[in-house]
Amino acid sequence: MSKSASPTSKSVGTTDAHPQERIARELLTQGRPLFLGVDGEGAAHYWDSYEFAVAVVATDDQAEKVELAETPYETLAGWCEYTQDGRGWAVGPHVGGSLVGDLVRGLSA
Repeated sequence: MSKSASPTSKSVGTTDAHPQERIARELLTQGRPLFLGVDGEGAAHYWDSYEFAVAVVATDDQAEKVELAETPYETLAGWCEYTQDGRGWAVGPHVGGSLVGDLVRGLSA
């Protein structure tokens, strides 16, 4: 941090990424990968549609990039099903649909 910046000062429009998101950004090409969810073991999953890859970042900051073309799960839906079957999802997965669709389902429940 520079001497002129205070611990609470931030540039307009910037935020500090969650540590797992920061690690995913370093692994993937897209600057803002899509947060898919957190699996049952606490690992965060981030999707990069440019690379067609998922970054899996564990709670101890160990991470791996999985290119779906190199797995039996060639689609994002397949990856999500594989994760559900193997680890389960604690949060998510947040894929498909839209924010508007989610709101409509939430209001009609």
